[in-house]
Amino acid sequence: MDPAYWNQRFGAADYYYGTEPNDFVASVAHHLPPGPVLCLGEGEGRNAVFLAALGHDVLAVDQSDAGLAKARHLAASRGLPLRTEVADLAQFVIAPAAWSGVVATFVHLPVELRHTVHRAAVTGLQPGGCLVLELYHPDQVRHRTGGPVNNPELLVTLDALRAEIADLPVDFLVAKELEREVREGPGPHGLGSVVQLLARRR
Repeated sequence: MDPAYWNQRFGAADYYYGTEPNDFVASVAHHLPPGPVLCLGEGEGRNAVFLAALGHDVLAVDQSDAGLAKARHLAASRGLPLRTEVADLAQFVIAPAAWSGVVATFVHLPVELRHTVHRAAVTGLQPGGCLVLELYHPDQVRHRTGGPVNNPELLVTLDALRAEIADLPVDFLVAKELEREVREGPGPHGLGSVVQLLARRR
């Protein structure tokens, strides 16, 4: 989807995905070592601001300038610093060995781009740094409670996610497929089929 789509979605005063962090991110954030964190496809900033509150120096990247403006507003309302960058993930360069964490929730990319971004994310981690991902599984087509269910090729299985980075120096701390209640602001909510991955760079 192009920036115009997301600028329209994020153009309202309300936060479409809410202001609280993704449940999975909140549950594994203690695994992230101190240091800078990169949030990809961060939208309105809910995960980035949460991680900034934990003391991380956070860079939030998204193709929507409207979303990132709201992210900065959310951070400022809580007295927190937050860096943002408007960028298409097809062009954004993840600096190698620069991050203590890379976080992306429900960032559904075309297969080749997803493969490239996830591998770059692992390469971008410092030793001990963690990659945190949650995406919708192909079974989400049955639930239709969120995600790109009209473009099922953007959905992903755990096996596919693991295979993308299995040859890189990572240990999988969490790697599972499950159904869970997804409730994130006034946006998607209800039972969802998801894949969750927490990988630590050796």
